[in-house]
Amino acid sequence: MLDIRWIRDNPDLLDEALKKRGAAPESAALIELDEMRRTHIAKLQEAQARRNAASKEIGAAMAAKDAAKAEALKAEVAEIKSFIQSGEDTERDLSAKLNDALSRIPNVPLDDVPVGADENDNVEVRMSGQKPAFDFEAKEHYELGEALGQMDFETAAKLSGSRFTVVSGGLARLERALGQFMLDTHTQAHGYTEVNPPLLVRDDAMYGTGQLPKFAEDLFQTREGHWLIPTAEVPLTNLVREEILDHATLPRRYTALTPCFRSEAGSAGRDTRGYLRQHQFYKVELVSITDADGSIDEHERMTKCAETILEKLGLHFRTVVLCTGDMGFGAQKTYDIEVWLPGQNAYREISSCSVCGDFQARRMNTRYRPEGSKETRFVHTLNGSGIAVGRALIAVMENYQNADGTIRVPDALKSYMGGAEVVGG
Repeated sequence: MLDIRWIRDNPDLLDEALKKRGAAPESAALIELDEMRRTHIAKLQEAQARRNAASKEIGAAMAAKDAAKAEALKAEVAEIKSFIQSGEDTERDLSAKLNDALSRIPNVPLDDVPVGADENDNVEVRMSGQKPAFDFEAKEHYELGEALGQMDFETAAKLSGSRFTVVSGGLARLERALGQFMLDTHTQAHGYTEVNPPLLVRDDAMYGTGQLPKFAEDLFQTREGHWLIPTAEVPLTNLVREEILDHATLPRRYTALTPCFRSEAGSAGRDTRGYLRQHQFYKVELVSITDADGSIDEHERMTKCAETILEKLGLHFRTVVLCTGDMGFGAQKTYDIEVWLPGQNAYREISSCSVCGDFQARRMNTRYRPEGSKETRFVHTLNGSGIAVGRALIAVMENYQNADGTIRVPDALKSYMGGAEVVGG
């Protein structure tokens, strides 16, 4: 959430940022809402001051035995009290309307984010590894998985509908191995603290990281009102909600391997074949909580941590910085890591790492007190995939496939696979 005071001081900057994102200007409407709220609060304060003064005048009138004046003042105080009571309800309503409007405004991109309309305007910043060379025609992951009898889309559809998959046998173990390998790397080599968070969260948690109210249709909700997490970013970031943190404990770095649940409401017709876009999938998430000065460097560090996973797996990938039109709602800047899939002959996103500044912290009311200062500041938050486990499985299957349809096990995973060299052999 953006600061209304900053918007009042910088309306043109907000509207220019929204224009870069392909959105309409909002500053005038937001300032009008805030002006209504401020004007009403001023009237309430005037009424409260007059009530206090009139109460004292009642005492003076009674002391002077001026009963008529005392009764007139009592009537005035009663009228003021009634106005204040209804006025406080109005103030809450005006504040709620302003906060709701602010909660739907996306974050302001950093100055170095390229301006563009969509993914075609993203900018490649680096590339790693080499594309594999095959002396046969590379197959897509779902062709390999079905031929092995270890990816079953039809049975999953009977159980749950579309965009679900039953994975079994060696591929199930390979997917599990990928998740454990990622967790071990991030905790042992990168300094993240492993967390096993709840998969069901309340409205406040979803609001804190920006999924609510704007993106409710992308989520699954239980009959009891809880939300299934779309990513572990939600519970991990909210670990510090409504707290004032010790500056010395920053940065805080958390990681978790969890199932994630997304309705994919806006993806009709996209990636309907295979395991790429599912309602339920596993992901290793990275979350950092930093001070206001450390978030940019932490963003570079987090992205490198995610890249390291792909390097260790021997996968070819490129890293791109997203343009303003392709960037997520809460991000100031985002790097996408796109892995090469030879079966598709294309790069596909496998990790997205974003710095959010104080955008989420304002929604969560999470602060820290800089050393030597009496004032508090909002923390900065970052999140990234470290990485998407199901998509990593796809990448390993397609990049390590053999002509006979078996899958070689990457060296980094062999200890997690009981020494197995091949899946399906």
